[in-house]
Amino acid sequence: MNKIFKDWRGGLIVSCQAPANSPLAKPEIIAALAETAEQNGAVGVRIDSPAHIAAVKQRVKVPVLGIYKIVEASSDVYITPTFASAKVVAAAGADVIAVDATLRRRPNGENLNELVRRIKEELKVPVMADVATLEEGINAIETLGVDCVSTTLSGYTEETKHLVKPDFELLENLARRFDLPIICEGRLRSTEDVQRAFACGAHAVVVGGAITGIDQLVRRFVSVTPARSANVQAS
Repeated sequence: MNKIFKDWRGGLIVSCQAPANSPLAKPEIIAALAETAEQNGAVGVRIDSPAHIAAVKQRVKVPVLGIYKIVEASSDVYITPTFASAKVVAAAGADVIAVDATLRRRPNGENLNELVRRIKEELKVPVMADVATLEEGINAIETLGVDCVSTTLSGYTEETKHLVKPDFELLENLARRFDLPIICEGRLRSTEDVQRAFACGAHAVVVGGAITGIDQLVRRFVSVTPARSANVQAS
């Protein structure tokens, strides 16, 4: 097992991201969030985009799980969807690259098998497969040969959009079947969720919005204030 994944065992990875239109979506702010996560015990950080990854690498020593979200009309796949996106993530310094490993059509007709092969052989960076279903997890491990699998996309694809809580069933099924590191990510909102994830066999857990999702947290609290209620009634 790669040393990075050994170091991640039993730990918390914090996803430090912000919506593109947020005042927080600046490299120096994302880097500060990542440094804060590291100082308080996180074993890694998940970071989106080359500029943010490069800034974070200057501030933290823990491994950076890099992604690049690129939305295109031709495909629903947007997490490091192409080799070109993976290449700039690697160049920015990502220690691990996460890719959408669902079975959906990719932009430009790129092939998932070829994408993973080229990242591992040409960029020489470990690959995390973000999946939504057990079938996709099995494919990622047995066919693609990825280094680890995460439940990241469960709840965010057409066949799983009905799920509103962490997919502990998917996590448990993958962890029971494979020795490969299985990461739990997606809608973990409490310390109890994290404890349950480890009880289900998670190698590590990724928490994002519950820690660094300041925009959505503010909206959540504002939504129950008298001022918000008054504004809604007035409109």
